[in-house]
Amino acid sequence: MILLNFQEALLSKMAISIYFISGLGADRRAFRKLVFPESFNIVHLDWISPENNESLKSYASRLASHIDSSSPFYLVGLSFGGMLATEIAKQLNPIHTFLISSTPTFKELPWYYRMAGNLSLQKLLPTGLLKTNNNLGLRFLGAKSDEERKLLRQLVLDSDPYFIKWALTCILTWRNTERPLNMTHIHGTTDNILPIRFTVRPDHIVKGGGHFMVYGNAKEIMEIINFQITN
Repeated sequence: MILLNFQEALLSKMAISIYFISGLGADRRAFRKLVFPESFNIVHLDWISPENNESLKSYASRLASHIDSSSPFYLVGLSFGGMLATEIAKQLNPIHTFLISSTPTFKELPWYYRMAGNLSLQKLLPTGLLKTNNNLGLRFLGAKSDEERKLLRQLVLDSDPYFIKWALTCILTWRNTERPLNMTHIHGTTDNILPIRFTVRPDHIVKGGGHFMVYGNAKEIMEIINFQITN
């Protein structure tokens, strides 16, 4: 019994953590179909309240304080969370960083996003509008099945419109040009939010994958990530 407890404690101590950052208007539920070996310690970095006029880079630094960087770890970022993961990776040097439906640099954002940021158009959006979730909008986000639409609808209803408006400003004014080392960018061919034609070179392209492919194409994404973390 003592030996068994010692072995369990040793395995727990050796477990490598995988930190997840969800997308804008979402939370850890977006990752529920990604299943990892029990030998990994899964940690979800939940949103913290932004400070007044805080930049994406500054917010990423504060979010990074919740990561135990004294031990090796992996980082997975979805959409807006991928941009945050990019900034964190530049600071903490994880073993590997995975971006899903995201971009590592501002130059890969659609030109109309950058133009909107320069004109501060996001500040004109009524806060209440950010909580709408009609079926057309859900399909635009990449929901293809009733299950995906149900989850996305709930995520939108549970989101904080003030946080979303702040995050939109961060995205539209983000100016990172550095792609960190040891990074894998996974992108779908039917992503309407971040169209693949604007990306420079995704490392893996998921055919038919929309912006919410982390759920709808979870099996393919898991194969890509698992191959990296188990080899």
